[in-house]
Amino acid sequence: MPRHTHPMIRDSRDEPLRQVGWAQALDHAARGLERNRGAYGMLSSTRLTNETHYLAQKFARVAMGTHDIDSPERARHSPSVAGLAAAFGSGSGTSSYEEIEHTDVIVVWGSDARSTHPAFFRHVLKGIRRGARLYVVDPRRTATAAWADSWLGLDIGTDIPLAHAIGREILRTGLANSRFVERATSGFEDYRALVEPWSLPLAERVTGVPARAVRELAHALARAERAQLCWGPGVTEHRNGTAVVRALVNLSLLTGQVGRYGCGLTPLSGRDNVQGAVDMGVLPHRLPGFRDVLDSRARRTFESAWGVAVEPHYGLDAAGMCAATEEGTLTALHCVGADPARSRAEDLEARAHGGRPVRRPDSLDFLVVQDAFLTGTAESADVVLPATAAWAETDGTATDGERRVRRVRRALKPPGEAREHVGILRDLAVGLGHEWRYDDVEAVWNEVRSLSPDHAGMTYARLNEQAGLQWPCPDTGRPHPGFLHGRLWEKDPADRGGRAAFGIVQHDPPADPVDDLYPIRLGGGRHPAWHGGRGPRDVELSPEDAERLDIVPGAEVQVSSRRVSVVATVRIDPALRPGLAFMHPRLPDEVDAGRPAVRIEKLPITTIVFG
Repeated sequence: MPRHTHPMIRDSRDEPLRQVGWAQALDHAARGLERNRGAYGMLSSTRLTNETHYLAQKFARVAMGTHDIDSPERARHSPSVAGLAAAFGSGSGTSSYEEIEHTDVIVVWGSDARSTHPAFFRHVLKGIRRGARLYVVDPRRTATAAWADSWLGLDIGTDIPLAHAIGREILRTGLANSRFVERATSGFEDYRALVEPWSLPLAERVTGVPARAVRELAHALARAERAQLCWGPGVTEHRNGTAVVRALVNLSLLTGQVGRYGCGLTPLSGRDNVQGAVDMGVLPHRLPGFRDVLDSRARRTFESAWGVAVEPHYGLDAAGMCAATEEGTLTALHCVGADPARSRAEDLEARAHGGRPVRRPDSLDFLVVQDAFLTGTAESADVVLPATAAWAETDGTATDGERRVRRVRRALKPPGEAREHVGILRDLAVGLGHEWRYDDVEAVWNEVRSLSPDHAGMTYARLNEQAGLQWPCPDTGRPHPGFLHGRLWEKDPADRGGRAAFGIVQHDPPADPVDDLYPIRLGGGRHPAWHGGRGPRDVELSPEDAERLDIVPGAEVQVSSRRVSVVATVRIDPALRPGLAFMHPRLPDEVDAGRPAVRIEKLPITTIVFG
């Protein structure tokens, strides 16, 4: 993908992009956006700094008056945010990675953290060396499962029944933390009724996990003084991912494994600065600091600081904006580091194999792209603004999965006329009549600190001195504990605040049935070589299925569901059981089906005769 280093504009849809100066490009962009006021949306990439995220959402809300802002890459993390927020009011992991080293039981559910989150897994290994027991819940025996005391190889799509069966066993044996449940939670009786049918024998039939293994995990989780429950794409990439997250949160509430040191819930998103995007308000329903747009007190705070009215309604998320562009109700799109033409890797690969082409909707009147590269989206834009490449050419901060904010420092000088996103957004806002004055990125960060109590104590000086700080950090005094929701253990009900809610979620089996024509369940997981863009189109088969189908490693096969078919290269994975295959990127058009049923067929060998 080529780097572009000079501003470009397109005079009409039929003419090519041409190089211009920054003043002309910004003026052209401002006039096009103003023309589409009321029908504008922004897509912001998770690869950006916190300061850019903050200014991007401020631009959308202040300069363009809309909550239609999201990140295309956030979809894989959003079930974790939604599930945690529904229980606790905050959509973030509840503990620090360091606490993994000092816990008694670690449950890794739907994540091959050993391969895809090695920095996090180092903490797991330290915990194991100190005596922690590791339980891995995953359809395949992953590299992470090789370190486990017990591997629970569940059938795809049966996470909720397994979680419910664990909860029922804890209740049946009197191991629930009744004191915590009574004082700090709500919805318990409904939860008890919900899980009552899920006996161990029924769970074994539905999930494929032996009853003794379910019992062992239930007792370990409930009897542990401290336990950590972690999950990854195997949970969040389910079509009912939020419900699965809530089912896992229920187990922590039932056992009181939250709000104390060494206890907690940790989503493993693995997506650049996705936590920073959430924290800074790159969401259609949340303001910076994860403040609800419908909260009148929160809106007044931002209205006072920004000098404009903040609309009391939710905006469109990335999927909603894409649909609105097709329908013609959203006519201007502003992509800040985002490349929606390629952000869904499965769509990209499908197009490479003859699927739907990338095209700009005819109803989209104006498209602005600010990016370091001439992406597929930029090639069809009306204005292309050259930006710095994160992270090497950018100053600011970023937030990791444990809510730790760290400084990011520029290491390279940007090429040509490329500028930082913060400066581009500032000047665009000025072109639309807003006198924004930020001398540097620290000035932007100080505005964040003034509006988000969780970040108030994080001065650049402290971040530099302490190699990062976790939020909440409401003042510049001593750091607060690395875990969240300690309030739930307070004796005084007034100090405990709102109760953590049990989630009443039902089992929703895969919509695509396995049968004689489509006998293999297909799962999706992140390949170690994959990172948010290009990656291998491989299908992983069990040795038994490969032998039955007379397929050898490296062979090309046709992978077909009831809706779509693609060509893939076979890899043999001894960790897989018969009847289960994995592919990443997943099949296109399978979002509704979740984990589709497929058939796998050998491609005919083509013979070429010379002479």
